[in-house]
Amino acid sequence: MHPYRTHTCGELRPAHAGETVRLSGWVFRKRDHGSLLFVDLRDHYGVAQIVVQPDKPFFDLCCGLKLESVITVTGRVERRTDETVNADLPTGEVEVIAESVEPQGAAEQTPLYLAGDEEGPEDLRLRYRFLDLRRARMQRNIVLRSRVVDAIRRGMMRHGFHEIQTPILTCSSPEGARDYLVPSRHWPGKFYALPQAPQLFKQLLMVAGFDRYFQIAPCFRDEDARADRSPGEFYQLDLEMSFATQDDVFAVVEDVLGGVFQDFSEGKKVDKPPFRRIPYAESMDLYGTDKPDLRIPLTMTDVTESFRESGFQAFRKAIAGGAVVRALPVPGIAGKSRSFFDKLVAFAQSLGSQGLAYLVWSDDGVKGPIAKFLSEGELAALADRCSVKTGDVVFFVCNQRTEANRIGGEIRARLGHDLDMAEHDAFRFCWIVDYPMYERNADTGAVEFSHNPFSMPQGGLEALSEKDPLDVLAYQYDAVCNGVELSSGAIRNHRPDIMLKAFEIAGYSSERVEREFPFLLNAFRYGAPPHGGIAPGIDRIVMLLAGETNIREVVAFPMNQRAQDLMMGAPAEVSERQLKELHLKLDLPRKENEPNR
Repeated sequence: MHPYRTHTCGELRPAHAGETVRLSGWVFRKRDHGSLLFVDLRDHYGVAQIVVQPDKPFFDLCCGLKLESVITVTGRVERRTDETVNADLPTGEVEVIAESVEPQGAAEQTPLYLAGDEEGPEDLRLRYRFLDLRRARMQRNIVLRSRVVDAIRRGMMRHGFHEIQTPILTCSSPEGARDYLVPSRHWPGKFYALPQAPQLFKQLLMVAGFDRYFQIAPCFRDEDARADRSPGEFYQLDLEMSFATQDDVFAVVEDVLGGVFQDFSEGKKVDKPPFRRIPYAESMDLYGTDKPDLRIPLTMTDVTESFRESGFQAFRKAIAGGAVVRALPVPGIAGKSRSFFDKLVAFAQSLGSQGLAYLVWSDDGVKGPIAKFLSEGELAALADRCSVKTGDVVFFVCNQRTEANRIGGEIRARLGHDLDMAEHDAFRFCWIVDYPMYERNADTGAVEFSHNPFSMPQGGLEALSEKDPLDVLAYQYDAVCNGVELSSGAIRNHRPDIMLKAFEIAGYSSERVEREFPFLLNAFRYGAPPHGGIAPGIDRIVMLLAGETNIREVVAFPMNQRAQDLMMGAPAEVSERQLKELHLKLDLPRKENEPNR
């Protein structure tokens, strides 16, 4: 017999009755009934009930075991009586009558209680992550992640992609987020950088002729945490294709990711390819965001012209100054209390709006704070424009276009949440396409790249030379699911002449571009194929599939929001010897109340 187990704790069924088995696992729960001791033994695969009889020499030992101690149990499988069957457990029809118990690893009192639904404070969960990961929910999430990654790999290989690893130690990039730097011992005063993404390497692989590349790539960015973004590091499905159009990239992602969501959706509805495509400008006008949650059945409508000559002077004057008016029709909420509307007005003000106008179509006419300023004809035109009926409410936001869209989008999301309007059992996908190549800096007035400086402009060199830069669109795209941006991608700018012109418009001299991106420009001068790619985030994909709202719940060993690993104590100070080897001296900021040195 195997020294530790013949079966797993989740394996036993009535067919095993009468067999002598050996199980190993953690003491999950104990119930002392006086004449009998019941121990729920847990391993990665499930839970089995162990019965310890009082005449056994190990009875007192088992009574004294603390929860989460590891033991090996040898015993006989018996069927439970009908009245003691536990229908909630796959093994609930049988139990093991212990014949021997061998302690393997005694446990002290755990700082986290693992047998209940209570999770405990986040700092404790992260400090004792090895305990937190024992909980069934966390085990499910991490196993789901493993299965999703495996499915993605198989999908990519099915499409003819090769998995190629790119360097972890590389050079710092002047674009993008803040780098994590690694000092070089052999090159005093010089530093490696951990890659924010394998972007440049995967493009160089296309120049090298590999045609289709992918990897499950670790990426490192020194940026703040969010619920859907880990600080420090994350993983993405990084892919690139040569001689590929935007449609080619979409087809691969829709098949691979769409298939993964179909396989792991557990009965939820999943959009079938092709996914809906929404131009960036349209997405901003309809949803107020380039990450729309399409489960919420609300869209904004432009009603600027309806107010341009209206009797509502506040909107009329704002429109004359360049503002727009966004209407957000919401069906069936006319009967909501005054406090509901007051809270929504306060929410709009917290977003930077001066207020929130609204109209209520009730059984006895149109009501609301601005109703008295509008004629019957204007009200009828608004009703027609917004497709409203009795019982509906329309909210109005008046501001400059960017702000009106942002505020309206936040209100849309808030109403979708508060009114429980979003589908609970669906994954709704879309592509956001046609991003502007440039935008104007609100502070300096300068023209800057708006999204990705290495994207191919639509229309190529001709568009850059002849169009207003703010009218130039790029072959850039984002994949979005349920309001979460899963990935950004682009068809790349593979021609040096177009690249130099694109950067010139953004204020970069050709000398600066040559200095900051010499490896890419140099490679493109030796024959670069048209190519494009994308990089869906593994963590976000698994977060959605697991039904979690925080990405830390699907990462085995995450950092906290301050980019600290509480379990390992990182980041940490290093010794003077290590600093000397790296030719470094510390110049730390002076702590508050610390005397000058």
